Amino acid sequence: MSLALRLQQPKALLAPGIYDALTALIAEQAGFEALYLSGASIAYTRLGRSDIGLTTASEVANTLANITDRVSVPVIVDADTGFGNALNMQRTVRDFERAGAAMIQIEDQTFPKRCGHLDGKGVVPAQEMQGKIKAALDARRSTNTLILARTDALAVEGLEAALERAEKYLECGVDALFIEALRSPEQMKVACAQFAHRIPLLANMVEGGKTPILSAAELGDVGFRIVIFPGGTARAVSHTLQAYYASLHTHQTTAPWRNNMLDFDQLNDVIETPALLALGKKYDGSSGH
Repeated sequence: MSLALRLQQPKALLAPGIYDALTALIAEQAGFEALYLSGASIAYTRLGRSDIGLTTASEVANTLANITDRVSVPVIVDADTGFGNALNMQRTVRDFERAGAAMIQIEDQTFPKRCGHLDGKGVVPAQEMQGKIKAALDARRSTNTLILARTDALAVEGLEAALERAEKYLECGVDALFIEALRSPEQMKVACAQFAHRIPLLANMVEGGKTPILSAAELGDVGFRIVIFPGGTARAVSHTLQAYYASLHTHQTTAPWRNNMLDFDQLNDVIETPALLALGKKYDGSSGH
């Protein structure tokens, strides 16, 4: 099912955060219908750095291509500001579409951007963002590649300004909207009352961030159609690695952790090594075909 068709269903779409092909594969195996490639999580895991605009478009595109080569479910990808002006935006959209993106998220922050739940953000003029949105829409080869417009104006200009910007972005013809860092259930209801009947709205759940954490079902009841937990995967993995490395350093062996980890064969089952080796035999002349 295409992402556009799935978003027509009443049940909110829950897309977990991923940052590489392994996390994408395991999320798909868990049964998720779509995945969210988090720009922040790429910065965390690939660079060991904060989400402050240090990642490049090519790093995200390469990561995305590896993921879409491995999984079949739609991938929503965080394209930040398009990594520059309207012309940069067009190149980013073309590259991400070619790498298999089902939906490309673009935002109205100044460049370089920063995490939507960090303080000190800036936003470009609404007119400039409208131009970048139009550039993104013109750059895509297929209307099946959806464009999601995000505004970070709430923290900078207030809720009313953020809603006004979202209205202007909707007029440009985007496929979904994302009003970042809504501060309360009341603000969520206001946003959904204005937009949910016209276009899919995305809710961003950041553990310890500005927005209250609710379940996908609860957010769906409010009116959101897409729910993401973008950095939760990296936070969970980091928590596990802290404990794993501490145990290994203390005990000088993984023995105490054996019940908390996959062994060699179990991991190979997850990544489907037996099927891959069988496929290799098909081409090495030994199968008789």
